[in-house]
Amino acid sequence: MQQVQRLTISRRIKIRLPHIIFLLLFIPACKNKNSQTEQKTDSTLVKLIILDPGHFHAALLQKTMNTGIDSTVHVFAPDGPELKSYLALIDKYNNRKDNPSSWKLKVYTGPDYFEKMLQTKPGNVVVIAGNNKRKADYIKQSVDDGLNVLADKPMAINQAGFDSLQQAFVDAKKNQVLLYDIMTERYEITNILQKAFSQEPDVFGELKKGTLENPAIVFESVHYFYKEVSGSPLVRPAWYFDVAQQGEGIVDVSTHMVDLVEWECFSNQLLDYKKDIQMITAKHWATVLNPAQFRQVTHNDAYPDFLRKNVKDSLLQVYANGEMDYTIKDIHARVSVEWKYQAPEGTGDTYYSMLQGTKANLIIRQGKVEQYKPVLYIEPMDKGNQNEWEQALQKSLSKIQVQYPGLSIKKTDKGWQLIIPERYQEGHEQHFAQVAKKYLGYLQRNRIPDWELSAMLAKYYTTIQALKKANNK
Repeated sequence: MQQVQRLTISRRIKIRLPHIIFLLLFIPACKNKNSQTEQKTDSTLVKLIILDPGHFHAALLQKTMNTGIDSTVHVFAPDGPELKSYLALIDKYNNRKDNPSSWKLKVYTGPDYFEKMLQTKPGNVVVIAGNNKRKADYIKQSVDDGLNVLADKPMAINQAGFDSLQQAFVDAKKNQVLLYDIMTERYEITNILQKAFSQEPDVFGELKKGTLENPAIVFESVHYFYKEVSGSPLVRPAWYFDVAQQGEGIVDVSTHMVDLVEWECFSNQLLDYKKDIQMITAKHWATVLNPAQFRQVTHNDAYPDFLRKNVKDSLLQVYANGEMDYTIKDIHARVSVEWKYQAPEGTGDTYYSMLQGTKANLIIRQGKVEQYKPVLYIEPMDKGNQNEWEQALQKSLSKIQVQYPGLSIKKTDKGWQLIIPERYQEGHEQHFAQVAKKYLGYLQRNRIPDWELSAMLAKYYTTIQALKKANNK
């Protein structure tokens, strides 16, 4: 078409009327075709770089397509089973029957994969989800080279990692790039509604201060090493069981719960971790795996050398469990994480959380009674003045129903159970698309809110202090 235009304009060739009509019809069609191409390769689209995807969370970020993300994704990683697992999941998403994705991967597997990524920079957002031993280094160098970073938790597993992370946030601001971590639990509906009702003073009152023995905020979770992801048994890399590479449980999964403490109770408040966080006590303990269990979940026939230090009488000791008690802005909080090998039939990961208010407690339970699905309970403190409180509850429910139509409540022995329609109860895998959407919004505004930045630093300061306390350092 450009050749036709040059002929008609620069050479001023005389064209008959039928030819002009043809051109008038042809040019818009050609323009529309080009605009579709431009939409797919628009410079405003996020262009993903996947770096060393050793954890399945890297693939889950791509389970759902997003119109703001380029379908061509560059992958830089060492060749091996972890990369193959990532590629297999992407291939599965691309070829599923319902709503298949359409990712096009360009993979580089040379030994200099990280240096090659920094040299070529074929995208503008680096996704980092894998071995945590190098994560702090990956984050720092990516930010220093002017790349935005979306990192899986945890972004730091020890003091050196936290020191590097502090500087990475300074460098990100200087280089005008955004560093953010993947906090999927903020998008779980019971957590959302627990937060919503905690902001209703006529129902919840004010958050109590609590004590060491009776914290005002409690978050507990139980997880399992052997599980399914996207319908298939998850194969974990052997290094996942090495706390020097994955991190202890007290700095890993507990990151989500420390984040929920901040997000539910201190959103939009700046946190100064040097003043606002005080670690009181922390402990950790090991989950024991036998050789058959290790073989089943890793497909490794034997323990690798780097795990030998943690093997006693053929049993692998994994310090995946931990508990911390701390204060945040003088409010007592407790966070606990526990890992077992495999969930009993019909069950799965479990979760418990409680916010104690002066008028009511907001409790999420996920046990046998709840059929191992999270359920939010609203339990009043004053049993003698129910009518006024229940009127306030109904009023708050009506307010929250504006954003979440279909919510209702059911009377229980201790108070009320919130009935949540099925359409709001998305699974963990679906939350990754919501994280991506939130991050894209920040990228479009070229800014992460100050409270979010302060919360990330406070979060990792909290987990690292708990680790130090548990190890009596």
